[in-house]
Amino acid sequence: MPRQNALKLDLKEACVAAAHEVIAERGVEGLSLRDVARKLQVSHQAPYRHFPSRDHLLAEIMRRCFDQFAQYLDERPPADSPHVDLAHMGERYLQYAASHPLEYRLMFGTPWPEPAEHPELVKYAVHAFDVLRNALRTMHAGNDDREEIADLDALFIWSSMHGMASITQANVMSHLKLSKKVTKAAAAHMMHRMSLALPPEKT
Repeated sequence: MPRQNALKLDLKEACVAAAHEVIAERGVEGLSLRDVARKLQVSHQAPYRHFPSRDHLLAEIMRRCFDQFAQYLDERPPADSPHVDLAHMGERYLQYAASHPLEYRLMFGTPWPEPAEHPELVKYAVHAFDVLRNALRTMHAGNDDREEIADLDALFIWSSMHGMASITQANVMSHLKLSKKVTKAAAAHMMHRMSLALPPEKT
């Protein structure tokens, strides 16, 4: 991108977009404000107008990932029961991980910048978790310990979903000699097993 065209854009947004490209090419370890400036063909000091440090830029990227992720979960189809709602949420979770592998790794596989310095990142990350937690609180309505149980179930479901999302992207999967039938049915089988551990649907 020529320098004059980059400067016509909102510099903050241009930096975020360029940083995404750098991370995709070199990984998080290769991200620096200098490389972002070089990619935009602007002065090395230009990104500092919006981001005091490389970690501030990374925190902004991760914040947007969590926001996008939560919105993706929120856009799941409507459901007539909490169990069906959780199934839809699980499907959306795995779809997001498969279609946004870079963003997924940034959220769940990248060490965070110092949280105290980036409260917006924490806020959006917690919101993404609350999408799941609030659905489970609805499921446990009427239980005196519903908040604690919902939190425990949320961690159980999240860890299961994260495990499935991670292994399906792992290189080792191609060496396990699994049939196409097993590979295709794995996600649905896992979610069915999880549903058995949750309270039965009310009739």
